Amino acid sequence: MKGTYDKAFENVVRLRVMSILMVNEEYDFNSFKEVLEVTDGNLASHLKNLEKQEYISVNKSFVGRKPMTNYSATENGRKAFQNHLEFLENLIKENR
Repeated sequence: MKGTYDKAFENVVRLRVMSILMVNEEYDFNSFKEVLEVTDGNLASHLKNLEKQEYISVNKSFVGRKPMTNYSATENGRKAFQNHLEFLENLIKENR
């Protein structure tokens, strides 16, 4: 079967984070929180997990005096996510 199943994307929050990052160059913490409707702690733990896998990168900066944390998909993250999607597509095709 083509593609690779990746446990990093088993969780729906991490799957949705990567989906968002595949179509946006970067996305900030508060926007993720709003779109995904999750708590700060829940989101932070999932983002940390993807960061540890080196699937996303973090860019912290300040806008005026406010801290801003932006996330973007790494090249490895994009490849891993594509492989995961390919695996799922093939799984669906096999079971028709």
